[in-house]
Amino acid sequence: MKKPTDISNGGPLDGGHYAAEKLAWARDADPVGAMPPRGTVNESGEPTVFLDRLGERIAFERSGVRLYEALIVKLEASDRQQGGPTREDLEHIRDDELRHYAMVRDAMRRLGADPTAMTPSADVSAVMGLGLVQVLNDPRSTLTQCLEAILVAELVDNDAWVLLADLADELRQDDLARDFRGALGQEEVHLEQVRSWIAAAVRDQAGLGRTPPQPDARAP
Repeated sequence: MKKPTDISNGGPLDGGHYAAEKLAWARDADPVGAMPPRGTVNESGEPTVFLDRLGERIAFERSGVRLYEALIVKLEASDRQQGGPTREDLEHIRDDELRHYAMVRDAMRRLGADPTAMTPSADVSAVMGLGLVQVLNDPRSTLTQCLEAILVAELVDNDAWVLLADLADELRQDDLARDFRGALGQEEVHLEQVRSWIAAAVRDQAGLGRTPPQPDARAP
């Protein structure tokens, strides 16, 4: 049996060759960015990881504000549905995201770090979020599809706040740990709201959320 032809050069396809090439690149490539000089958490190397995760939260929460701004536009362009979000709901979550961004930004400043620096984890997070941004800003996407994209963001957001609060605890940053757990509590509410809106939308689209027609009382 002949091997399939590689249309780029007319030769046989060799999956093993491509895998080996990607492996070589993965081994030799430089890391994604580098951390700026360490702040004042303490003298060990671990706080660099903490500051990297703070940078990630800053980038993610800032992106979250933009995602919810785009979702508000999508809502205004869509037919309202029973059990779905209101503009006030989305504005409230957007404002929570903005407050969370400001909280982490101020935390980095107190630790002697630059909150405007693009840390490695922030860089990777931004790349991962590109698909979500594209879904929200695509004029063809539906409100339900956009809510599903937001659900991905909220799931990531919740786990990231858990990790950040735990790191703050272990580094004895008690005030920050308390603030981060407060943000986590709000994010947990966001997550449940988005889940309920998606469930209501899908049930409605499947004809399960509508009240069944009542028989006419005047009929014999």
